[in-house]
Amino acid sequence: MRRRSLLVSGAAAALAGPRLAAAQGQPGRRVLRFVPQADLALLDPIHSVAFVTRNHALMVYDTLYGWDANLKAQPQMAAGHTVSADGRTWDIRLREGLRFHDGEPVRAQDCAASIRRWATRDAFGQALWARVDTCAAADDRTIRITLKQPFPLLPDAMAKVGTHLCAIMPERHANLPSSQAVPEIIGSGPFRYVASERVPGSRNVYAKNDAYVPRQEPASYMAGGKVVHFDRVEWLTIPDASTASAALRQGEVDWWELPTIDLVPQLRRARGVKIDILDPNGSVGFWRPNHLLAPFDNPAILRAIMGGIQQKDFMIAAAGEDTNFWRVPYGFFAPSSVMASDAGMEVFKAPKSIDETKRALAAAGYKGEPVNMLAATDFPVINAMCEVMGDYLRKIGLNLDYVATDWGTVTQRILKRDPVAQGGWNSMVSWTAGSAQVNPAGNNLIRGHGTSAIFGWPTSAELESLRNAWFEAPDDAARAEIGRKMQLAAFRDVPYVPLGQFFSPTALRGDLNGMLKGVALFYNIQRA
Repeated sequence: MRRRSLLVSGAAAALAGPRLAAAQGQPGRRVLRFVPQADLALLDPIHSVAFVTRNHALMVYDTLYGWDANLKAQPQMAAGHTVSADGRTWDIRLREGLRFHDGEPVRAQDCAASIRRWATRDAFGQALWARVDTCAAADDRTIRITLKQPFPLLPDAMAKVGTHLCAIMPERHANLPSSQAVPEIIGSGPFRYVASERVPGSRNVYAKNDAYVPRQEPASYMAGGKVVHFDRVEWLTIPDASTASAALRQGEVDWWELPTIDLVPQLRRARGVKIDILDPNGSVGFWRPNHLLAPFDNPAILRAIMGGIQQKDFMIAAAGEDTNFWRVPYGFFAPSSVMASDAGMEVFKAPKSIDETKRALAAAGYKGEPVNMLAATDFPVINAMCEVMGDYLRKIGLNLDYVATDWGTVTQRILKRDPVAQGGWNSMVSWTAGSAQVNPAGNNLIRGHGTSAIFGWPTSAELESLRNAWFEAPDDAARAEIGRKMQLAAFRDVPYVPLGQFFSPTALRGDLNGMLKGVALFYNIQRA
């Protein structure tokens, strides 16, 4: 096995080897080689819900506001803003000298169009947009947003780190429907996307944007000065974990975003390699049913399935036996949030046996209909949780079609609302950022607005009503009560099933310093 791994690793390195050697042979060229969590199949951050696309977007695009390490919104492209006394008019002033990668200046018109496009897809953006009267350019550097009613969380909405990033793009791209991918990747961020060197399924390349002017404040998560220390970053897709591990140990790559948990002890012992926790807020595994298609359009069937879930089985698969790397039971909001509560948590604290779950499933009306589950085999953490979920669904009596495929195919197929026979789907397993589950604005999965929701399209009038009430809540006590009610509604309507919270190690060469925590970010990091 080791010999095979090294041979495959050598082959993977050979793909990039000549170009890497040429780059490193030129004075002043600094190259970072990175193994992403999965292949970058989709490039448009508004078109895709994949975290790998979000990470790509954070390199290429910039945002008006960004979360700092305390998850507080700070101006980024914005120099600042003024708000009218009645809270209904926001003037956001752009920093001087902002330019897109094609050399064109960033204008308020570009930003207004980008905000509109983002707000059609993102849950937080939709909440904001429901309160927007107009969003337009007052002049080339001023975005004026007039509201039907005050919305103090406006910067927080545009600063969020989850999928559907509020990425600022040229107006000609931002005017495209959110269902249509942009034809080229042009942002104003610290890196340029080198489309000519893209090898689908294998390599994506980014070059330092020499025209980018960082903010003066120190870097803090997605806020502050985004100072780039590498001339070039190469994303090398290596689906085989043994191959990626060998490449990192041999110095063929510099950073492996999400190593499989079983290889982490070996990497800890490897000379020249260090292990760190990438996101202190953790990640949350979930099973997402498609509520538009039978039988998962029946909440009673979903409640029966959820009732037998053993969250720890999924966490052991995703993060190993060490309980320091995961937390259960886990509900519908992050434990650090005021929204978190014990309401309904007996479902996960005392799950039903397999036989009890079978009986509950039959009583709910399941009659043996075939259902499929999309399983991404090239994404180790997701693949591990998929295997546990597939085994569980078979044991409780579902007529399961386990669709083993690649993550790129999963991210494209889950956008389809068609019947399964026409390329649709019934369920899938993935994970989301723990920081996205601090409140109902960031938690896209808990939305209940049907076909306007992200993939899965659950409908729950109560979840939507409670979420809207959260935006108007006067204090934390009111928010806590809303969180308790939302969790009970989620246990009843089952927009998704949380599988637990885990903390993913990342592995990188020992001479790399300055890595920012949260997600894979490529500014601030440098080689010693």
